[in-house]
Amino acid sequence: MNIKPSTTIRQDYNGFSKYCHELDEPVILTRNGEADLVVMSHETYRRMEARIKLQAKLLVAEKQVAEGQELVDHDEVMARMRRKLNAVKE
Repeated sequence: MNIKPSTTIRQDYNGFSKYCHELDEPVILTRNGEADLVVMSHETYRRMEARIKLQAKLLVAEKQVAEGQELVDHDEVMARMRRKLNAVKE
């Protein structure tokens, strides 16, 4: 866990920004010795957000399988994707 006092960002924003980008993980900022904020680079945030969305979709799929819902064949999935991609190109 990466913890920094809030004064770090106030005293050297550019250095702190560089640290967050290089670290590529969330950084906890403290105020008066207590955790206050979590800061991360935009790219780290986007990846985290994408993982959360993927996990949610996987949970839905696992539930569908557990409930015995019919699965879509791989070839059918690929055909649907190709149709969508071709529609975008046109």
